[in-house]
Amino acid sequence: MSAMNSESAARAWIAGLPDVSRETFASLDTYIGLLRAESARQNLVAASTLADDILWCRHILDSAQCLAHAPSAGRWVDLGSGPGLPGLIVAILAPRFHVTLVESRRLRVEFLQHCVTEIGLNQNVSVIQARVETLPARAYDVISARAFAPLARLIPLARHLAGPNSRWILPMGQGAKTALSTLPAPWQRCFALHTSLTDAASGILVGEGTFNEVKSLNKRNK
Repeated sequence: MSAMNSESAARAWIAGLPDVSRETFASLDTYIGLLRAESARQNLVAASTLADDILWCRHILDSAQCLAHAPSAGRWVDLGSGPGLPGLIVAILAPRFHVTLVESRRLRVEFLQHCVTEIGLNQNVSVIQARVETLPARAYDVISARAFAPLARLIPLARHLAGPNSRWILPMGQGAKTALSTLPAPWQRCFALHTSLTDAASGILVGEGTFNEVKSLNKRNK
């Protein structure tokens, strides 16, 4: 399957998700306006990715596709959320999740809080300014991270946020296969590598468990 590379293709795929309405797309458009405005103040995403087709595919659809690998509902934590990708997009598209956005940089936290207020996500989004390793231990249903930390560092930093059934959804770009190879062999077997909708050379790593007691999605998907 060829990668999607236009706003219309991204919108069409998102429209096929459960419970996506005209109001959902209005919220996405509001987020895009906020992202573009804030990008004049701080470097949230590359300026070259703010044009319509690129933005919708590289950021909106790239985040939305995480829902294809997620459980039906639950508590979702997005680590190093930055501009809210994928966490804010997940919260807009799937309010059945309570999404916690974790970001250590003050200006980005202020932007995330502004987005939550402007889009009306206060009921299902929390924003925490903290380093991941300082978060209290608790088991989230989904752990996501996009362009946050090298995989071999990320898992030890965040294992205290996982339980036996926690789903890890990690968009890793074109380095996904290489990133997976940096893990100990037992951990590698706990991940399945999925091709991204937005770039046939990019991948999303999907795993499950605490990496003490784990379930292999590779075995499930055979």
